[in-house]
Amino acid sequence: MTSTLSPNTQAILLLTAPLIAGRGASTPDLLTPSEYKRLARHLLELKKQPADFISPDAREILQACKPIFDINRLQRLLERGFLLSQVVERWHTRAIWVFSRADAEYPRRLKARLREDAPTVLYGCGETGLLKTGGLAVVGPRHADDALIDYTMSVGQLTACAGKTLFSGGARGIDQAAMRGALMAGGKVCGILAENLDKTVMNREHRNLLLDGQLVLVSPYDPSARFNVGNAMQRNKLIYALSDAALVVNSDVEKGGTRSGAVEQLDKFKFVPVYVRSTGAPSAGLDALRIRGALNWPNPQDVDSFKAIFGEQPSKSTAALQPVLELSEENYQPIKDEFPAPMEAKLDFITQPANNPVLVDTDTHEEILKTPYEESIPVKSPESVLQVVEEPPAERLFSVVRKLVQQLVTSHFIMKENKLADELGISKSQTKAWLERLVDEGILEKQKNPLGYIVKQKQQQLFDP
Repeated sequence: MTSTLSPNTQAILLLTAPLIAGRGASTPDLLTPSEYKRLARHLLELKKQPADFISPDAREILQACKPIFDINRLQRLLERGFLLSQVVERWHTRAIWVFSRADAEYPRRLKARLREDAPTVLYGCGETGLLKTGGLAVVGPRHADDALIDYTMSVGQLTACAGKTLFSGGARGIDQAAMRGALMAGGKVCGILAENLDKTVMNREHRNLLLDGQLVLVSPYDPSARFNVGNAMQRNKLIYALSDAALVVNSDVEKGGTRSGAVEQLDKFKFVPVYVRSTGAPSAGLDALRIRGALNWPNPQDVDSFKAIFGEQPSKSTAALQPVLELSEENYQPIKDEFPAPMEAKLDFITQPANNPVLVDTDTHEEILKTPYEESIPVKSPESVLQVVEEPPAERLFSVVRKLVQQLVTSHFIMKENKLADELGISKSQTKAWLERLVDEGILEKQKNPLGYIVKQKQQQLFDP
């Protein structure tokens, strides 16, 4: 728990946060996310930071903002210092910490993936390091029958046994079942809440887990904020942005937060591969997500097959680790896949836009580059996890790489080695190793003039640097 707020965070809270101190507290004319974004850009042009608004030179900075903002409005917001001290004391008694985008502790994944749309402020309680680990996001509706609850708890328990952090929304139903399953198995859990953070952290069931570093609860909304449909919809993108892969346990067809979050991920953001449950009772909602490119969950039965989803090698030490609840084939029959996603849709989550411009953080003035996650996680194609076979995970992964390179070339991709590395989201050294193996297998031929790799079947080039 950080007991004191950084000057930048203090200023950002004064400008954008409701600072709810009681039920009767009125919300002033706060800066909206788009307005704060515009202000942050203006400060960047001035080579200033939010903290300058509460410095001795504040009057000068306010005058410099006059062309784009009503400085009287800014002044009224900045004069809420006493109210801020009251709510900070309330947060401190509940061990609630606060980070703004200007703080080093702010999760870099959110900045790298959501960029200027990353929440201006994050409130939370528990081990902040869990926000940076990546892991599996599990989402679903609030209403679920016992069979789905048991299934979801099993997924949570297997996630814990595999040493992965589980991310979910903390709502009743599927979210809480996933989190409960992981916590029961001794795993790490991150709950991204849309409401009532201050009450949730005081729950007796949660306190020891928060103190022991097994659980972190975080929200982009004021800790005293109550339920709001818009907030619930908006926080969904955070669940996906903090994870490495996502599983949708169930969904409605044309409504609901689970559906909207998954559709947004499949159609717009494409941060991570989105899987849907492929056993148990059929679901029209999940079928609709398959049409959009969601993948069938491969139903891993042990730690090694679960880790293979994340492209990891099997470990000798995991042989004895088994999930607390086994997924019973008697209870869960495969759902017929009537809507196989086209290859182009399946490739979306591993391709990156070419020549991404360098983004400057408007709060810290630092360049936002690729996250360590994007440079270190080996490429995972859906083909490598749709079915569990006897060959080692590394060989299953390379069989996908082999097809993927051919697919890229067939689609008239001509690129340098480093461009291929960017497209796959992997390191240059890993790209080079795979290219050399493809040469050894006779799939590629390396030419000297011009220096490059030719796919023999199609005579297309992948140029070396």
